[in-house]
Order: sequence, then C-alpha cells, then structure tokens
Amino acid sequence: MKKYLYEMHFHTKDTSNCANVKAEVAVEEYIKAGYDGIVVTDHLSPSTFMKYGRELLSWKKKIDFFLRGYRSAVKTANGRIPVLLGMEIRYRTSEGENDYLVYGISEDFLYKHPNLLNMNSKSFYELAQKNGLLVFQAHPFRIGMKVTNPKFLDGVEIFNGNPRHNSSNDIAEMWAKKYDLMVTSGSDYHEIEDLGSGGIYFNKEITDNITLVEELKKRDYEIKKLCD
Repeated sequence: MKKYLYEMHFHTKDTSNCANVKAEVAVEEYIKAGYDGIVVTDHLSPSTFMKYGRELLSWKKKIDFFLRGYRSAVKTANGRIPVLLGMEIRYRTSEGENDYLVYGISEDFLYKHPNLLNMNSKSFYELAQKNGLLVFQAHPFRIGMKVTNPKFLDGVEIFNGNPRHNSSNDIAEMWAKKYDLMVTSGSDYHEIEDLGSGGIYFNKEITDNITLVEELKKRDYEIKKLCD
C-alpha cells in the first residue's frame, strides 16, 4: 500500500527570521525529494515581528506578513502537492523559550484571535480544543526548553531533524510513551541541508487540515527519521 510522506515542520525565509530558504525554492526541492505534502509551520512569535518596525503593525497586517511564506508555498506548488497551514507558536509569557507546533489552523482563526501571543500553554490549549486544533510541543528536550505539562498537549515532536541542534529525540520519544501522547517528526527545515530528514508517512493523501487532524488522531502512521 502506498504511503504518503508529509513534512510536518517547515520554515520559510519569507516569514521566519531564522530561515534562509524562500518558499518558492524549498517547495521545488521537496517535490524533487519525493514528498507528497508539506505543512508550513512558520514561527508566530514576538521575534517574527521585531524587524523593520513590524511590532507596530495592526494584528491584521501582522498575520498578512505571517502568511507570506505559506501563500508563496501554495502558489509555487500549484496543486502538484498539498501545502497546508500550520504554525510554530511561542508566547510572550514567562514559559521559557518553548515552541509549539499547531496543526489544523486556518487563516480565519489567526485573524480572529489577536491575543494569541499573550496566551500560555494552558489558555492556548483550551482555545485549540474549542477550535479542533492539535498542539504538539516542538523539540521538548532541546537545551533551553522546559517540558510542558502533558495535560496541555496533544503530542510531542519525537524526531527533530535539525542538524544544528541536539534535540534529544530519544528522550522525547520515551516521554511521549510515558504519557501516551501523539507523536510527530519533522525536518525543522531552515536551510537547504535540512531537506528531508523528517516527516510522517500517512496511509492516505491529505489535502486539507480537517483530514490532517483526523489522521493524526488515529495514530495510524509511521515516523520518518533521517534517511529512512
């Protein structure tokens, strides 16, 4: 049976200050590498808007900026592979430097919630549940992170392929098993060299976020690690 490989942790230079590859280039590389879909998870955090006075923009204009990478990726893919909207959120509140991968979001959700960056793991998780979203802590055992109370998570990233960080993936996998959390894997794509180190093999093609959330909840998928 065919497996469908999706990148679950993907940043673009168009939006994320720490990324160095434009969406239009990255999408072409992922298509060449044989991926069947991409979830764009650009950073939504205070630092996203720190350059060029973007912190002074209205919330609508901030989200317009945040969506640049995703919209460019959709345009570049042009229907050849599905490109879905996600995010990696970091709050202003005092929860260390934690990052959370969020799946199932829509543009409308982002525009309608201007207080997202002022939330915390508990308040955002409650909002996510009301809106049918899934929240995974990204690289929870990387240096500088604090492990979040599993009550406020649907899952954790048990494989992060970024070669410039030690994400202690083995510990993350044990943590997920201990608390029966969902799991995900992603390349944490920022540079060309990050291409294809992670992802998820699903049993069906996923073309929308409703189906993505449904398939993640089933837990009937396989994790990609490096060159599997």
